[in-house]
Amino acid sequence: MFEVSKVRMRNIEVCLSPELVHLFDLEGKIVVVVDVLRATSCMVTAMANGVKEIKPVCDLTICKELQSKEGYIGAAERNGIKEAGFKFGNSPYSYIDNCVENERLAITTTNGTVAIEKSKSADEVIIGAFLNKSAVVTYLLERDKDVVVVCAGWKGQVNLEDTLFAGALIDGLGDNYNHNSDASLLALNAYERGQSDLCKYLENSNHVQRLSKMSDIGRDIEFCLKEDVYKVVPVLHGDVLVPNVSFVEN
Repeated sequence: MFEVSKVRMRNIEVCLSPELVHLFDLEGKIVVVVDVLRATSCMVTAMANGVKEIKPVCDLTICKELQSKEGYIGAAERNGIKEAGFKFGNSPYSYIDNCVENERLAITTTNGTVAIEKSKSADEVIIGAFLNKSAVVTYLLERDKDVVVVCAGWKGQVNLEDTLFAGALIDGLGDNYNHNSDASLLALNAYERGQSDLCKYLENSNHVQRLSKMSDIGRDIEFCLKEDVYKVVPVLHGDVLVPNVSFVEN
């Protein structure tokens, strides 16, 4: 009698804050970093509109040096507000209409770039947003590795929009991945409750309330909550994000 070998089902875990990354073993796994409002939504939008590489950094001074000395376009945000001395802030609309085509972008944000930095011990780091959700699902299924979704949150605290994306990703992966941790179940349950109207579901969330004090923020929020606008998946190679090969070939 021959034993039929069993293919191990992959796991997907959810890290609700970068402050919890140290609790996860990232070796051999793919990390999906998400900062829906708005860092990773900006990165996906920029790359879909022709940026050839994105260098995420945590320090404002380093970002400014990359802009002034190394030919990068600089984008910087702190507390939701564009930092003085940089071309771009944290609105995805800044990167539309071919204004960044074939450029290199250096970006620093309050939460998203910190989450990327803390995830670098993973086998791979990719960037997720609602804007490229299905592309991320396809990428993960093709790579066939365990996954950790690292939610950028807000200054170490959990936020709802990134948790919702984690749930959307779990939903999209379906029965192909185990999702037995409480954080994963929480994220999936939240998405199942809110998916019919994400804007409505998030209107009382802490970060949306924080951002609502800014002018013209409503269209940014609505845009960032659209699903499957783009097919690109930014992938971290060394210290820079580049588009996934399948997207470039298409």
